[in-house]
Order: sequence, then C-alpha cells, then structure tokens
Amino acid sequence: MFNMNKLSMEECVKVVRCLVDGCSMRVTARIAGVARNTIDKLLVELGAACSKFQDTTLRNLACKRIQVNEIWAFCYCKQKQATADTAEARIAGDIWTWAAIDADTKLIPCWTLGKRDAETADAFVSDMASRLADRVQLTSDGLAAYLGAIAKAFGEEVDYAKLIKICGVYAEREKRYSPAVCTGCRKEGVIGDPDPEHISTSFIERQNLDMRMGIRRYTRFTNAFSKKVESHAAAVSLHMMYYNFGRKQMTLGTTPAVQVGVADRIWSLEEIVGLLDSK
Repeated sequence: MFNMNKLSMEECVKVVRCLVDGCSMRVTARIAGVARNTIDKLLVELGAACSKFQDTTLRNLACKRIQVNEIWAFCYCKQKQATADTAEARIAGDIWTWAAIDADTKLIPCWTLGKRDAETADAFVSDMASRLADRVQLTSDGLAAYLGAIAKAFGEEVDYAKLIKICGVYAEREKRYSPAVCTGCRKEGVIGDPDPEHISTSFIERQNLDMRMGIRRYTRFTNAFSKKVESHAAAVSLHMMYYNFGRKQMTLGTTPAVQVGVADRIWSLEEIVGLLDSK
C-alpha cells in the first residue's frame, strides 16, 4: 500500500510527470530520486484512483462518431515463452488494450485489457455502449469479434461500419521490423446507415501511437515491459487520465474532457495526484 506521507506532493508530481512522458521506472527513479518500489506502489494506487474516477465521470457522453481498435503488448513474457507453470502463477503473455475514441472531441471514453477474443470484445463494447447517451456511428477494423459484440450491446441502435485494410507482404528479412504494406482500404457498412465520409480509424490509430510514446511499457523491442498485470493496468489508466483531463490537444486548444463537457478546466498534475486522497 502506498503511503502519501512518504513523498511530498512535489516528489509525486515529478514521478508522475516522468511516467506520463514515457520514462521507464529506472529513468524515473534516477530523475526523481525516488526508489523504484515506491514508484511502483504510487503508480498502482494512483492508477486505481484514476480508473475509479474515470469510470464514474465518463458517463452519458454525447459522442457521435466513435472509432475502436486494439493495441498489442505483453506482460511478464511474450506469449510464445509462457509456459503452463508461468500461466498458473501469474497473468503472462499477450495483453491487448481495446480502446475507443470520439473523433470530434478526441475523448477516450473507455478501454479494456484482455485477450484479442470474443469474450474481451463483449466486455469492451458493452462498457462502451453503457457510456453513450445517443446513437453513434461506430467504425472498427476487420476483427470478426466486433460484429457479435456490437450486435449484442447496441442491437440496431448504431450505425456500424468496418474499415478493412488490404495489405501486401514484405520480404522475409523485413517482417520483424516493418508492418505489411497497406495497398488499399475497403469500407463495409454492417449495421444501420453509416456515413461513408466518416468511416475511418485514423484517430484511434494515432492514439495507439500516443500510447507507444507515452507509456514506456508499450515501446517495441524494450526491456521495460510490465512484470505484473496490476502495474500494466495502472500505467494505462494513468495515461488515459492525463490524456483525457491533463494534456491540452493542439487541435482543440483544450483537453478532450473539457471539450466533451465532463470537466471545466485543464487538470494539473497536482490535481491528478490529489485523486489519491479521494481514493
């Protein structure tokens, strides 16, 4: 359990500033002069507080155009290295972050951690549907799990489309470092009457890049990966809190939370750290 009395507000803010700017735990420890174990405890406690706050606050949202996608990471070890003993002792292997973004306000109303399967799709889409006030246009990639999850959560009360990328193949030696070449895209209306002009996943794919840059654990080919799923979830929650409430978007001139109407100001890091008191 993290004890706020161990660190001053200034020290906590310095630690959080490093973490939301994509520093690893070791780098944060060197910059802030705080022990790694203390940083980890602060992260887990603050991440839980951020998750609780956003779960309560991001409700009845007047979003109109939602884009969804999944981003890969791993916990403890990569999937191919996870043994039966490892899996029994802890959550290990592939861990996907499913996230949604409002194309107009850039708000991330919800996210879910899990496998890239139908069960996680159901949990993610059901949570998203519970947060929206009105009918929305929804765009996903071609992952088959979305169709059943969206039909179950929204029924016919959604305008849903898929954006399916058509990809070529790189030479064998380039596979590890480069994605396949995108040679085109195909738009498919699935439910309702989606506007073809707004069938896009560009904003959520840009948010995936924000996560890779802002959360050190998501950097490819790194040794800064999460060792425990609790720390991984906390890092994601803190990133989303800072993104939604604390980081001014250049295109908006404010934060997504202010733009969508769930906040009346841009939050400071001190206010985000202050969520520990409310928890």
